[in-house]
Amino acid sequence: MSAVVQDQPRSDLRPPLAHRRLPRWAPAAVAVAAVAVACGIGAGAGLTSHLQWGLIALILYVAGTFTLTSLVEGRRQAKDRVATSLVWACFVLAVVPLYSLIETTIAKGVKVLDGNFLTHSMGGVIITGPGGGVYHAIIGTLEQVALASLMAVPIGLFTAIYLVEYGRGKLAKAVTFFVDVMTGIPSIVAGLFILAFWIIILGFGYSGFAGSLALAILMMPVVVRSTEEMLKLVPNELREASLALGVPKWRTILKVVLPTSIGGILTGVMLAVARIAGETAPVLLLVFGNQLINNNPFSGAQSSLPYYVYEQYANGNDASYDRAWAAALVLIAFVMILNLLARGLARWKAPKTTGR
Repeated sequence: MSAVVQDQPRSDLRPPLAHRRLPRWAPAAVAVAAVAVACGIGAGAGLTSHLQWGLIALILYVAGTFTLTSLVEGRRQAKDRVATSLVWACFVLAVVPLYSLIETTIAKGVKVLDGNFLTHSMGGVIITGPGGGVYHAIIGTLEQVALASLMAVPIGLFTAIYLVEYGRGKLAKAVTFFVDVMTGIPSIVAGLFILAFWIIILGFGYSGFAGSLALAILMMPVVVRSTEEMLKLVPNELREASLALGVPKWRTILKVVLPTSIGGILTGVMLAVARIAGETAPVLLLVFGNQLINNNPFSGAQSSLPYYVYEQYANGNDASYDRAWAAALVLIAFVMILNLLARGLARWKAPKTTGR
């Protein structure tokens, strides 16, 4: 018997390792067929929304992928392809509203967006007529966001360092609890708190700085949470290696931990800045709005881009609507520029790795 087995070819003793697989162009072909069938169904059923056509195409694509893969590669591989298709579908569903928002804002905002709009205020402009600009709102937004960042970023950064590197016991738990509570505070509540404390109790007037105080309250928990998560990602081996060389802990944090996580920290800060840059409620309560240019955030009412958008839209005429869309486009560009600067700075400050 052993001789017979030895005489058999070795390939007969091994299970087949190669399975049938769909060609690489198969998913694209299924997608094209699903879109074509969905267009036919939508046109035949009288569906006017392209979103409905897209959902039908998505269902047909997933069903077609599962069926075709089951017949050729088996049910296990079919389930894997369906899961991958659903992930891509969710990605597309998330991108579509973003694309629609940006496309609509650009299409309606470029009507009046020019050099005159960016360099003039609304002083002496009739609200129902064309003209005017957003310069005073840009100045207000830049000053208010800068002041809020100067207050919130150091406090949030040091709080996160304490929680990760030093925090133990009841105090750390209490700080974590209050940070979680502050994360869910609505912006109107922060505005009301500053209104009651800063303006009513202490007697200070409406100003851009009052709005910055409320924005800083909204910004701090985001900075703390994002910085805390980035610091936790730093391997403990780096800390231990530095401490083993006799480097003090504070210097280890400054020279090892923070540079290693600087990219994620800056990204978290920019997310916080993006959140407060579009806040309107605190500005309505504390900054109070101003048609003229006010370069002093500590005295007198100011405007801001979110307030300007709200103000122009509330006027209820075509010229104001155009100005509101243009200001919204400027606000989106402002946040985008900040994010690009943060990514460039993070790439520049990131630890350099040398390959062999």
